[in-house]
Amino acid sequence: MKRIVLLRHGESTWNRENRFTGWTDVDLTEKGVAEALAAGDTLAAEGFVFEKAYTSYLKRAVKTLNCVLDRLDEDWIPVEKNWRLNEKHYGALQGLDKRETARRYGEEQVLLWRRSYDTAPAPLDEDDPRNPRFDVRYDRVPNRELPLTESLRDTINRIMPYWQRVIFPNLETADSLLVVAHGNSLRGIIKHLKHIPDDEIVRLNLPTAVPYVFEFDDDFRLSRDYFLGDPQRIRERMEAVAAQGTKG
Repeated sequence: MKRIVLLRHGESTWNRENRFTGWTDVDLTEKGVAEALAAGDTLAAEGFVFEKAYTSYLKRAVKTLNCVLDRLDEDWIPVEKNWRLNEKHYGALQGLDKRETARRYGEEQVLLWRRSYDTAPAPLDEDDPRNPRFDVRYDRVPNRELPLTESLRDTINRIMPYWQRVIFPNLETADSLLVVAHGNSLRGIIKHLKHIPDDEIVRLNLPTAVPYVFEFDDDFRLSRDYFLGDPQRIRERMEAVAAQGTKG
């Protein structure tokens, strides 16, 4: 049996403030660190051992991964960071309060921006200081590949080459891999693995720092997927994520 564990980062400062974050590089809150450490404890209790881990360029994911590996006593394993695992880019929405945006534009429109497959927010201007081309960490990424906004479809198109050419092929030599990333970048991977239709992906909300396990048979076909943890608590955390885009 082969396994890949997908893990959304712990609560960030802008999760707490209910802001659209995207590629903005915000830190974990104290609660987020605690969530990440708890995820590591859960994985350790279930006997998980990883041969390699992957994460994005954003510190909330990197720090979550570090916490998990510390709890697993696996700080030494190879870790690969790649910008393709970054969160969906929210364009001009980045930094805005989700509830205030819902009051202004309506909950239905905000739901489309947050969760739909093919609706992207308004893009950043080319000279906007939030444009990733001004960030040193993306200096080696061709400017044409750096987004100014993204739909989930755009995010999937960004992630899939890395997933298909780098992460998934490593199951040939490793039994367990860990991917720590973001709500929407992971939704894209899950959509691919579970063949979720475009119009149904809107209902998938990932809670912070809850390990999501995908098991594969000897032919690398998905055989089982499940969250680790108390089902009722996980459901409540999913509902809280879904409520972030309502008027309140």
